[in-house]
Amino acid sequence: MARPVRRAFVVVLDACGVGALPDAAAYGDAGTNTLGHLAHEAGGLELPALTRLGLGSIVELDGVPPAESPVLHGRLRALGPGKDSTAGHWGLMGVSTGRPLPTYPGGFPEAIVEIVSAASGRGVVCNRPCNGIEAIEQCGAEHLASGSLIVYTSQDSVLQIAAHVDVLDPDELYEICGKVRAALPSDHAVGRVIARPFAGSPGEWRRTDGRRDFSIAPPTRSYLEELHDAGVEVHSVGKVGQLFAGVGIDAQHPGATNTRALAETTELIRSLPAGFVFTNLVETDQVYGHRHDIAGFHQALREIDAAVAEWIAMLGPADMLVLTADHGCDPTSPRTDHTREYAPLLAAFEGHRSRRHDGSLADVGASVLAWVADRRTAQLPGESFVAATAPE
Repeated sequence: MARPVRRAFVVVLDACGVGALPDAAAYGDAGTNTLGHLAHEAGGLELPALTRLGLGSIVELDGVPPAESPVLHGRLRALGPGKDSTAGHWGLMGVSTGRPLPTYPGGFPEAIVEIVSAASGRGVVCNRPCNGIEAIEQCGAEHLASGSLIVYTSQDSVLQIAAHVDVLDPDELYEICGKVRAALPSDHAVGRVIARPFAGSPGEWRRTDGRRDFSIAPPTRSYLEELHDAGVEVHSVGKVGQLFAGVGIDAQHPGATNTRALAETTELIRSLPAGFVFTNLVETDQVYGHRHDIAGFHQALREIDAAVAEWIAMLGPADMLVLTADHGCDPTSPRTDHTREYAPLLAAFEGHRSRRHDGSLADVGASVLAWVADRRTAQLPGESFVAATAPE
């Protein structure tokens, strides 16, 4: 009998970590727990769909009791160094940087500043680790007056360039970021060059939905390429396609906000006959996590929860839904950067047996390949939880 055509959907709740990794202290993140501390500060989380799936069976969370019949659930450790979106998403698809990507806690050296100036014909202001909103608030007026680009970084391997839409058209900003990406030498090959268009006036700045990530290409083969070569159509939603520099992806759906990404994912679940969808929901990180906005973070999770309830009702026996994260961003941390944490794992598919699975991020990619293409590979890391739980 022919094997049924299968689909898989992996949705990353950006920055929704569930506890410090063993090496978190080396990153300054000992004791962090994004969802645990969020739940406590919020007075309990109200997430009925995620509760039924088993979010409270992974770790103790105020307001989220363990489920009676959870789906496959557990915690996933990082595949390699780092605690940003690049490391996390690459890890989910079996790619490790092998060594930490360069970071700049003291700001960028003159050689990088010169690359930005040469690509843009403009000066540079800020040039230090900074929260994105803070960088605009502190340097926005100077940027409007001089036309110099606002360049900043974080604890992560990123070079961010912000420009007001009245000073620089977003398409010009993207062109500049692309040139910078191409010009960075190997010893300064940051994970991402990020374009950050913004609008408004002093005291009323606002970032637009025009963010664009120019990522370094993955250094090794990924499960996306394995799926593509197996004839599986690969779709990305949100910044996922940019994080992989498009490698192994057939169709990219922009999903710049959670509202759009949730709607695009819902439509793909409704209409895609076969294939794999890899979604990032950015606002738990970008809008709420970095700003330590407890109420906003909780509300974003409630909106995700409502979509998850809708998705579960739409899925059939040939479908798999995986909910996970890429890193943490603990809203009680003294800093506003990412935190080095485990990612949660909730996987709904026929034959999950309600079991617990603790492993590495790469187990997600291995499981998607096994589920959709009935393939395994010894060339990539990761243990398939599909193989471990398939009916006998």
